[in-house]
Amino acid sequence: MVPVSDRLASGTAPPEQGGEDAHPVLSLALASMMDDVRAHSGAVYLLSEDEQMLEMAVMAGLPRTFAAPWERVSLTSPLPVADAVRERRLIWISGEEDMASRYPRIAVVLPYPFALAAVPVATPDTVYGAVFVTWPGSHSPDISAAERARLKAACDRLALRLERAAEKGRPVLPEVDFVGAAPVTGTSGAAEAVQMVARLPDGMCALDVNGRVTFANTAAAGLLGVSVADLLGAQLWNSLPWLNDPVYEDRYRAALLSQEATSFVAVRPPQEWLMFRFHPSRSGISVQITPASGTIQEVPADGAMNRPTRLVAISHLLNLASALTEAVGVSDVIEHVADEIMPAVGSQALVLLAPDGGRLRVLGHRGYDDPAIVNRFDGMSPDAPTPGARTLVTGVPSFFESREQLERLFPTRSETPDGMAAWAYLPLIASGRPVGTCVLGYARPHPFAPDERAVLTGVGGLIAQALERARLYDAKYKLAHGLQSALLPHSLPRLSGLEVAARYLPGTQGMDIGGDFYDVIRTTANGDVLGEVVHTDAAAVIGDVQGHNVAAAGLMGQVRTAVRAYTAVGQPPGKVMSSTNRLLIDLDADLLASCVYLHLDLEDHRVLLARAGHPQPLLRDPGGGVHILDLAGGPLLGIDPSAVYPTTAVPLSPGSVLVLYTDGLIERPGIDIEDALAELAGRLALEADRPIEDLADRLLGDSARSSDRGDDTALLLLRARH
Repeated sequence: MVPVSDRLASGTAPPEQGGEDAHPVLSLALASMMDDVRAHSGAVYLLSEDEQMLEMAVMAGLPRTFAAPWERVSLTSPLPVADAVRERRLIWISGEEDMASRYPRIAVVLPYPFALAAVPVATPDTVYGAVFVTWPGSHSPDISAAERARLKAACDRLALRLERAAEKGRPVLPEVDFVGAAPVTGTSGAAEAVQMVARLPDGMCALDVNGRVTFANTAAAGLLGVSVADLLGAQLWNSLPWLNDPVYEDRYRAALLSQEATSFVAVRPPQEWLMFRFHPSRSGISVQITPASGTIQEVPADGAMNRPTRLVAISHLLNLASALTEAVGVSDVIEHVADEIMPAVGSQALVLLAPDGGRLRVLGHRGYDDPAIVNRFDGMSPDAPTPGARTLVTGVPSFFESREQLERLFPTRSETPDGMAAWAYLPLIASGRPVGTCVLGYARPHPFAPDERAVLTGVGGLIAQALERARLYDAKYKLAHGLQSALLPHSLPRLSGLEVAARYLPGTQGMDIGGDFYDVIRTTANGDVLGEVVHTDAAAVIGDVQGHNVAAAGLMGQVRTAVRAYTAVGQPPGKVMSSTNRLLIDLDADLLASCVYLHLDLEDHRVLLARAGHPQPLLRDPGGGVHILDLAGGPLLGIDPSAVYPTTAVPLSPGSVLVLYTDGLIERPGIDIEDALAELAGRLALEADRPIEDLADRLLGDSARSSDRGDDTALLLLRARH
């Protein structure tokens, strides 16, 4: 590892900034940290003024282009530095497989073997940012206790320095990256070593970590077809157009990140094949160049090669594509574009437009506090003489580097957002047709280089595909939920002597639709149950049809309708269950259902229940005791046409609360069902005296707030009154 003092001495002097004592605080801290744990690269991020972003302030050991997609990181992003800040702990990624499973966005862009640790830079009261450092893939799968302690101590010291700088009114600002020795203008090293290398028939080059040539022997210049002077100080792929290929640059990136030797074969026009071998170290790369034999391929006579987009641009696109694959609905697309794409491209404002009913409509926006600014876009005619409409119609992106440039081409400026000084209008084209326009606004004049325009145009295509999928999903989602809403009761009847509350939570996997149902039914029917005549004035049912899709919801509606019909003709609970069972078998739906059905005798304070493979209800008596009702039952509905469902009578004294629920309430990953049921009973014992609507919310507990419900949940509460 190059000593800190040597590394700083060899780098470019940092700009004057308001940091503590005008020293490069961040660079010194990062370099010292890397030395302590023998890491080969790292970066410091500082929290933005609005505390919503982490912004890279300095990087060491690698070119900043390696981390280009993550120059600015939203705190909500699933990335190690963001997780370290949110969770206030060290995040450790042991290698390539661990990165792919936990942080696939990074693994897609940097598919190389390396280990990484991300650590928050924070005092007990304030978060200032985060640091990450990396090691070669040969590092142990576990971070040692010493490494962990040194990283934490270094970040704590840095946080204290940042705190003192802030108290003095001189906050630390971003600094120049220190990534290796500056390029030289001639050969270096001992004369004997230079003479030895000069005599070798193989080409030999030395690259710094930015890929710039710091030394080249005569053989290398001869093999590459350029002079040594043309090579020194430049990157190989910039000096030699035929090496300007992301495949070759990828080998250089892999060598730096993994600190393992890599190689590739390239053809020097017109037909000379060369082998390049990269031998990396922490201070740079030694390159060995030799002739290689291989199949001769046709190359244009003038030596020109098709020059693909630079690898950093491809890295941006891969990262953004990975982010957009996580989007489900339109709101998710907008969130991902705002959280991932805006920071990556450096824009401060966003508007997504889509055609609807012959007009352009705003699907979402960020960065504009004044609604009137965004309203300029909404309802616009596609034929309007504005850049947003023109981009949609023509499918051609438009880039305006300044307000003057925009006003020169569009004098009316009818859609110029206040506060922005440059704009990119990106057409969103999916399946060969326009689906919208993405408008990116920049707070300052912004020159759009050719590579950046290519990246932004590619980003527009990614957004278009994600938006098309999202709108299709939203349409199906709306249809499915409309169906489920129509099949569940819109309200529950008011009954004298009974308080009723119900809740339904869809599962969060798939289309948030399922087969759970509940109902409360008025009835004046009499039935001969358990050998005696009972007078009931209400019935209730809760059930769960197998599946979480439209088919399950449709069958649920049929089952609920059947239960109502059999109740209306006066069938007792056991008979209602057996009749519904035969109907389900006759429908041949290949789906099963669990169910609890009951008749309420409010005059005699008694309830008669029948159960078909459903979780046992809970009863909280007036004295405060909670009981799990051990009801005899029959099999699930839809299995055996001759199944019998016995009826059980249970007292329902005034003040008692009967709790009916589906298994989504008690089945959670990693929690035993018995423990979950005991927890539910405990909440019921503590909260049963609350108003029944409040009690329903309390019994749902964390399920109502969870964004990861694997199953839908239905809950029905019945409280007998005096």
